[in-house]
Amino acid sequence: MFTGLVEATGHVVSLEPRGQSARLTLKVGPIAQELSDGDSVAVNGCCLTVTEKNAEAQTACFDLLMQTLRVTSLGDLKTGSLVNLERAMALGTRFGGHLVQGHVDATVRILDWSPQGQDHRLEIALPEEHRGLVIPKGSICLDGISLTAAEATETSVVCWIIPHTHQVTNLHTKKIGDQLNVEFDMLGKYVRELLKAQC
Repeated sequence: MFTGLVEATGHVVSLEPRGQSARLTLKVGPIAQELSDGDSVAVNGCCLTVTEKNAEAQTACFDLLMQTLRVTSLGDLKTGSLVNLERAMALGTRFGGHLVQGHVDATVRILDWSPQGQDHRLEIALPEEHRGLVIPKGSICLDGISLTAAEATETSVVCWIIPHTHQVTNLHTKKIGDQLNVEFDMLGKYVRELLKAQC
């Protein structure tokens, strides 16, 4: 379980195909010292398991299933790509974001990414099958970042990005048309399934 509060950013060292899977190697910086094999790390919002780490080189490796490559944007990563990182939350610490499982629901396209004064306006397209899962002032997780939906229509969601979030996440590398991983609010998904079961 995660909070959507990005802890650090890392860089892609390599994404190596391995038959029906792939191995992702990231330069994760000082947090490599605190990682152990088997630990969960959200990489651009996708929960991955550390399969190998090198504290001296500050790298960590993750094995990706074909399903992961198919339903997330991780397969689009290139050497040098900047990724958002968050280790699994620890019990007894402050909980500042919202409940994030690290289970990506879909990828979404950036429709607008424009500076507005000191802030940035981020608008993403909503896939038809996931419409209705975002409400104004509700939570949404984009590339592992817990954000508030300032506006929600049938076809898109607008979030306002403050300078801090712009600087410390991978968002400053994004442009219109890029794909982001999205995880919708868990409560909204449960409500939708309960309503479907009553029909």
